[in-house]
Amino acid sequence: MPEKIAFVTGGNRGLGFQTALELKDVAKVVIGSRELEQGKEAVKKLRAAGVDAEVLQFDVTQPASHEAAFDYFSSRYGRLDILVNNAGVAGGTFPGKGAEHNAGDVPMELLRKVFETNFFAQVALTEALLPLIRKSAAGRIVNLSSILGSLGLHADPKSPIYNAKSFAYDASKTALNAFTIHLAYDLRDTKIKVNSAHPGWVKTDMGGSQAPMELSEGAKTAVALATLTDDGPTGGFFHLGKPLPW
Repeated sequence: MPEKIAFVTGGNRGLGFQTALELKDVAKVVIGSRELEQGKEAVKKLRAAGVDAEVLQFDVTQPASHEAAFDYFSSRYGRLDILVNNAGVAGGTFPGKGAEHNAGDVPMELLRKVFETNFFAQVALTEALLPLIRKSAAGRIVNLSSILGSLGLHADPKSPIYNAKSFAYDASKTALNAFTIHLAYDLRDTKIKVNSAHPGWVKTDMGGSQAPMELSEGAKTAVALATLTDDGPTGGFFHLGKPLPW
């Protein structure tokens, strides 16, 4: 059996795929993919690159997928060592207003949709898989957040994100950061480490082609947090090894 077992949600493309690729010398990697065929194609590429990879058809917003993931890891491996909560959605748009930016008129339907994927589903999946992570000798939970979830930077007129406000997305990542802090506290007497990762502005479908960072650099933070040694941090928010303000 491989030394470690990792689950990367949304691992069929973008940052999730790159994270799976970068874990090739660390773990057997199972990627979660909503579309099974896309996941199979991703696995072919991962295996060609030397990754011991498998795919699990998985929709992070569906409780049945959480149960199926638990059954999969429980029956095959009896544990889970690394969980990378990578799947997520952008803030979206709405008619007549373009990109969603305003807290004062954000449609509740959009707010609930973004929170369902970026927050509620992440919490539910982590809770579902936590019994298996507890069976790991050194469990690692990585929540893919964003610098846009930082309240400290959003409140600072001198910060680089002061004018980059997209309420639904930003607030969902702030809530995810709160989950990181609270879960790390709950697990403080275990060897499990829980951290939030800001990958940076990366060239992905969400980040766009104008983003300054390549995928290989964008995956570094999540991979580093997924492979922390026993003396590594927990309950933190990081980008490329540096802490970010909450």
